[in-house]
Amino acid sequence: MTLMLREIQCFTRVAARLSFSRAAADLGMSQPAMSQAITRLERAAGVRVFERTARAVRLTAEGRALLPYAEQVLESAAAFTAEAARLARPTIHLAYPPLVGALAARVARRLAGRTPAIGVELTVAGRSAASAALDRGEVSAAILATPAPARFVTAARFHVSVDHLAVPAGHPLAGRSRAGAADLAGQVVLAPGGRPWPGLPGRPRLVADDDFAAALDLVAAGAGLLPTPQLLVRGIRRDDVGFVPLETEGLRVTYALAWSKEHVTPELMALVQAVQDALWTR
Repeated sequence: MTLMLREIQCFTRVAARLSFSRAAADLGMSQPAMSQAITRLERAAGVRVFERTARAVRLTAEGRALLPYAEQVLESAAAFTAEAARLARPTIHLAYPPLVGALAARVARRLAGRTPAIGVELTVAGRSAASAALDRGEVSAAILATPAPARFVTAARFHVSVDHLAVPAGHPLAGRSRAGAADLAGQVVLAPGGRPWPGLPGRPRLVADDDFAAALDLVAAGAGLLPTPQLLVRGIRRDDVGFVPLETEGLRVTYALAWSKEHVTPELMALVQAVQDALWTR
């Protein structure tokens, strides 16, 4: 038995409308063409699927039994077509730190909505892991805290303000309405990304990766205090960590899109433009 998708589609449409003329109109066909398609299906299947009279069209018992399978065939065909289109379109791989996940998602949506569409595979990675993935060619580009390694090309720089201080529950600063740089004197100050905070007093403890959310576990354990971007504060609620507004002058983390100069493609340039557009319109 050989059936084409068109005949199966006609079957399901007539079953939904219980009218050959309305089903034909839905599919942009003539009524005789619709009748011929159903006849071909019934001959191939060896059963009648509709009872037809001058006044009504009804599914036969065999038609009712076959209808779920026909619908499943059409759903599978649609899924096949969608997946084939996804696999055929260009895809770019972007690594990004958790702090800027919202930006990465906006960029992916922009590229998926352009013509022709570009797929974006997103990978969460800190600075060291993302740099290594770029070196190995596993990702096309990465959003890195600056300064990025000199071997990479960078563009689309942007700043994330650091205006809160994460402190462990019960810390003397936890009940304060605000904290200043002077309050950090004598304190251990965590520095994600492996570089001390410029201009802040205290004893820096360098944290190899730039995952601020993970560094909060160190805060909760009493290992130090963490200058924290508001981007993170808005989305985090923890009983073991408190956030105090931090009054400092221009404390921030700067990020940039980085890529290897040996692997420049049109899709990469489209990604650079999408990041710039997303930053401009946020």
